[in-house]
Amino acid sequence: MAFKLDNIPKSEKKLEEQKSSTSFLQKEITFFGSSFSNKIKEDFYTEISVLIKAGITLKDALELIENSQKKKPNKQLLEEISKDIISGLSLSESIRQKSQFTEYEYYSLKIGEETGTLQLITEQLGAFFARKNEQKRNLVSALTYPSIILTTATLVVAFMLYYVVPMFQDIFEQQNVDLPPITKFIINTSEFLKSYGWLLLVAIIGIIFSRAFFNKKKWYKKLKDRLILKIPFIGDFVKTVYLSQFTQAIALLTSAKVPVVSSIQLVKQMIDFYPLQIALEAVEQNILQGHSLSKSLVQHKLFEEKMIALVKVAEETNQNEFIFERLNTQYNTQVQQKSKLLSTVLEPFMILIVGVLVGVILIAMYLPMFKLSSVLG
Repeated sequence: MAFKLDNIPKSEKKLEEQKSSTSFLQKEITFFGSSFSNKIKEDFYTEISVLIKAGITLKDALELIENSQKKKPNKQLLEEISKDIISGLSLSESIRQKSQFTEYEYYSLKIGEETGTLQLITEQLGAFFARKNEQKRNLVSALTYPSIILTTATLVVAFMLYYVVPMFQDIFEQQNVDLPPITKFIINTSEFLKSYGWLLLVAIIGIIFSRAFFNKKKWYKKLKDRLILKIPFIGDFVKTVYLSQFTQAIALLTSAKVPVVSSIQLVKQMIDFYPLQIALEAVEQNILQGHSLSKSLVQHKLFEEKMIALVKVAEETNQNEFIFERLNTQYNTQVQQKSKLLSTVLEPFMILIVGVLVGVILIAMYLPMFKLSSVLG
């Protein structure tokens, strides 16, 4: 049984433009527990799968899950979905109208409904969000301590430039000391911070709050994703995260007997990472021209040689689902390992940065003091 897609990218273009696009980091983060978070989605799809497998109707399953929710917004959302089901809509069409759900979920559930594998699809969606949540925990664990150190370093340096350096500057001016270049640079930086520090603070706050607006701009997404890939350690880690999501999505679609071209079309809309989307667009065109998936992947540096070799084996042995599941397991393991390595590398690196910055400021301030003491002596 195969599922056919009839120009989904064209027919759904208007819907996609209405939905805001966010990066994998932003999708993982919810504020004040107000949204249908990925942790709740993990439980939601897993419970639906278990209840359907037990012979419970979808309507009754949704009511059971609704009654188990403690937060009012989540109960209201599930109540709306239940009403949609009663009115004759499918589960996929219902969640399509809700901003809390993504295109990935809509298309996956639609595939399950069309192929009669909704129980399997919901089970795999539960596993998908379980791994995303695990990746989020790994990422938070890797970046929490370095972020604290970086924030502390920024505050310490700002304090020294704003309060400590001016005290030394007054002494140097009173004694009319000839200052070395490094001391002049630090004093100029201190004066700039005192004069325009509030503008710098406003600019930083503005950038943080304007990200929601810029994330809707295609040029910003292109620039941001390309820059992320070029950052040492972090770029490689982010690429591994997206390859993990890519292989899991392909494994899910393959298990539902979705054709390769249709799977590539869906994954382009499921995963919001510009370099991967561009690569998959080219892969899709190559497949339509008669090339195999492995030969199409080999033309892009984003896909590793190991993946390409295993995909070639999968094509020759007709074991696509098994191979992509194995690839997903391997990439998920790499995400865990790299998150630990990232934390291990960043911690001493941040401490080194703090030491260098504070050391430079102290040296710049004490060099003239040594010269002044020799003159007085």
